Amino acid sequence: MRHAREPALADLEDVISALRAMPQLRERTHGVFYLRARSFTHFHEDPAGLFADLRDGDGFQRYPVDNRAQRQVFIAAERAILAG
Repeated sequence: MRHAREPALADLEDVISALRAMPQLRERTHGVFYLRARSFTHFHEDPAGLFADLRDGDGFQRYPVDNRAQRQVFIAAERAILAG
């Protein structure tokens, strides 16, 4: 599974915009977000679809983000982790 390239990131612009609106996060490169000094969220593309990796503790949880419902689940998880 490779990191998402520009065409895939363009398809995820609604998700990326939502992440940019979260003041705790910093986008260091397009589609790669950090919380403080640690990588927090990034995206992958695969023949099976698009996925978001979200740091949860010391590891990452992978979320499918191919459709609106999946993206809402991912954004809700992102907000919940940031809320503590």
